[in-house]
Amino acid sequence: MLYAGRDDGHVGLGLSPSAISWPSVARRVIDLSLALLGLLALALPMLLIGLVIRLSGDGPALFRQRRVGLGGRTFTMYKFRTMRTGASDELLRELIAAELRGEDTTRGGSHKLDADPRITRIGHFLRKTSLDELPQLINVVRGEMALVGPRPCLEWEARMFPARFRPRFAVRPGLTGLWQVSGRSTMGTLEMLNLDLAYVHTRTLGGDLSILARTIPSMIKDRSAR
Repeated sequence: MLYAGRDDGHVGLGLSPSAISWPSVARRVIDLSLALLGLLALALPMLLIGLVIRLSGDGPALFRQRRVGLGGRTFTMYKFRTMRTGASDELLRELIAAELRGEDTTRGGSHKLDADPRITRIGHFLRKTSLDELPQLINVVRGEMALVGPRPCLEWEARMFPARFRPRFAVRPGLTGLWQVSGRSTMGTLEMLNLDLAYVHTRTLGGDLSILARTIPSMIKDRSAR
């Protein structure tokens, strides 16, 4: 079916969520179980991270942002705040636009913004270790995200992506995914989108478990995150 309106939490991508199947039910059970266990096991570290962020400067510890999820529906994604409050995303928009045009935007082997002035001192550490992503376990519990899937993109990013990449919105966005275990910041937007398509077209429950198993080792080895 086509989504007709844009006033109900959609960005007008013309997509329908994937049909319910036994693999999708099993995937959801695994997501919910592991996310709840993760929140319980990491409750104290997450509380300490939040406290450090609050003590390091003005602004909330938790950052809320609208992202695009399953079927083009938008949802509020949670992260630990790594940027100064009120920071503009104009530089990021220009970077994404350049990468979608096929331009080489690498700086020191990374496609992320070089010396991003928006990021706080503690934010650099949280991003490099991916600890800023831990609150997204809440989104997994709420059913807005999965443990494995395409990166949850911003609304303006979704509108910029070429039409051929719309199938990436046919599944829930993930806390981790094929992009994160394949090079992360060393890959540009087009490479990430192509990996998203490869994941959607070949996804299996076993493949998801393999990506989960590779996530922590890839984070430890990855030196490109910013």
